[in-house]
Amino acid sequence: MEPLTASCALKYSVPKARVFVVFLSMALCTTILCLLQLRFFKPKIKDFYSFEVKDSRGRIISLEKYRGKATLVVNVASYCQYTDKNYIALQELHREFGPSHFTVLAFPCNQFGESEPSSSQEIESFAKGNYGVTFPVFHKIKILGSEADPAFKFLIDSSKKEPRWNFWKYLVSPEGKVVKFWRPEEPIESIKPEVTSLIRQIIMKKREDL
Repeated sequence: MEPLTASCALKYSVPKARVFVVFLSMALCTTILCLLQLRFFKPKIKDFYSFEVKDSRGRIISLEKYRGKATLVVNVASYCQYTDKNYIALQELHREFGPSHFTVLAFPCNQFGESEPSSSQEIESFAKGNYGVTFPVFHKIKILGSEADPAFKFLIDSSKKEPRWNFWKYLVSPEGKVVKFWRPEEPIESIKPEVTSLIRQIIMKKREDL
C-alpha cells in the first residue's frame, strides 16, 4: 500500500504547486501593473491655476483663465488700517502692468480682526466705488484653518508663509508657481521690479514662439 500512498500524495501536491504558481504569477502581474501606472499615469501636480474659485456672486470660476500671466494674489479687507494704502497701490499696479500680462486677484477674508464683515457683493461694490478697482474681487473665503480655500492654501504651502494679517501678497508665475510674497506694510515699489521681470519673460517667450 505504500506505493499507492506516495502516488496519492504526489497527485495532491501537483494541484497545490499549480495554485502557487498561478498566485505568484498574479502577484507579479499586479506589481508590474502598479509600476506601470506610477510610471505613465502619475497624478497631475497642481499649480495655482489648476484650482477653481467663486466670484463675488458665488459662480464657479476656473483660475486656468489666468494661466500665462503674472498674478498678484492678495487677501483683502475693507476695514483695516492698510485698506486705503493697499487698494490704491494695487489698482495703480494693475493699471500700470495689466491686463494683458498681469492682473491682481483679490480674495476678501474676515479672519483678521473681523475687518471684512460684509457680503462678497458688498465688498466688490466697496472696492470699485471707493478705489475704482478694475481687477477681480472674488468670493469671501477663509485662508486659515481646516476650512481654508484650496487655492489659497496652495499659496501658503508653496511659500511656507502664512498670512498674519490682511493684504499679504503672493506673486504667481505664468506657470502657476509662487515666486515671492510681501507683507502688508511693504511698499508697492518693492513689488514692481519682480512683476516687471516676470512680464519681460512672458513677452520674450511669446516672441520665441512666433
